[in-house]
Amino acid sequence: MTASSTLKRTPLYDRHVSLGGRMVDFGGWEMPQQYTSIRDEHFAVRKSAGLFDVSHMGRFRIAGDASLDFLQHVVTNDIAALVHGQAQYNLLCNEAGGIIDDLVVYRGSEGFFVVVNASNRERDLAWLREHALAGVEIEDRTFELGLLAYQGPRAEELLPAEGLHDLPYFGFRGGDVAGVHALVSRTGYTGEDGFELFISSDRVAEVWDAILERGQSAGVLPAGLGARDATRLEAALRLWGNDMDESVNPYEAGLGWTVKLGKGVFVGSEALQQIKAAGPRRTLIGLKTEPGNIARHGAGVVSDGKRIGLITSGTHSFFLGYPIALAMVEAGTFRIGDRVAVELRGREAQAEVVKLPFYRGSARSAASPTKP
Repeated sequence: MTASSTLKRTPLYDRHVSLGGRMVDFGGWEMPQQYTSIRDEHFAVRKSAGLFDVSHMGRFRIAGDASLDFLQHVVTNDIAALVHGQAQYNLLCNEAGGIIDDLVVYRGSEGFFVVVNASNRERDLAWLREHALAGVEIEDRTFELGLLAYQGPRAEELLPAEGLHDLPYFGFRGGDVAGVHALVSRTGYTGEDGFELFISSDRVAEVWDAILERGQSAGVLPAGLGARDATRLEAALRLWGNDMDESVNPYEAGLGWTVKLGKGVFVGSEALQQIKAAGPRRTLIGLKTEPGNIARHGAGVVSDGKRIGLITSGTHSFFLGYPIALAMVEAGTFRIGDRVAVELRGREAQAEVVKLPFYRGSARSAASPTKP
């Protein structure tokens, strides 16, 4: 058996191959890194719209009379604040306050739906079932539903669907897209306005084709993982496994706004209360370097000859014209405009501490990032 044959494939795998997608292993799935070029796909998202296949993300349905109480006990944000048709960015934490995963919770008329990271799907499912209350049903719908992300300043105009102008940010509703029933959510992971579309796996390819056909003359492109990572980093949206994991708490990751300690006891709440009171030991900052000096995950951050942190995410921003990075450093170390050094393959390069996000796009609210 070859390595590639052990990877899972989305319902759009054949479309990716026919479009020239360079397929790579991402979280155990065979996914397109790029089609034409990361630069072209990146610019499409920023100037018109880009279409991403995100069917590798985990999708769980949570139902039962106790589902609200259950979710309140396992996530950091306040689920009770949601009304039907609203979604919310959230974190799963362990008892020590470390981040198990980040996710989006959707509250519908028939229960809840959650979307988790692809690489954590099986572990999250087991963890949720282990903590489930009596009468709560957790169903893995990942393989029954495809998931598309259509992102960019012209996404609403170019989507083959009607009546979305009044759909609020982090709102969702059912409707037809290109004549196919979908759950349409105004969420995304690029910093731009746009939608995520939940569609039956056996019909998602029809919608993919229709979106690309309608947007072709407007510069719409299929976009791969490379453009997705660059755009999310420009918007300073965190990536689990890079910018956060179980060794990082929400306050260190700059996600303390998702922690609602006043809602009552939940997994990790006691530890998080203590962390908030004492203040986080570390913090995420933004760095800008000169062209050619790309700081990668794990590279050291140095100040006055002392290593004071590590790069968590870094790339070259084609849109901004220079490399950018997030770094986890000792809390209170730096202010905007300060200079540091980053370790790059045996040498040091100068970097400037800059305000986050690096780029603010057409998304209706920058306060509520969604997940990868």
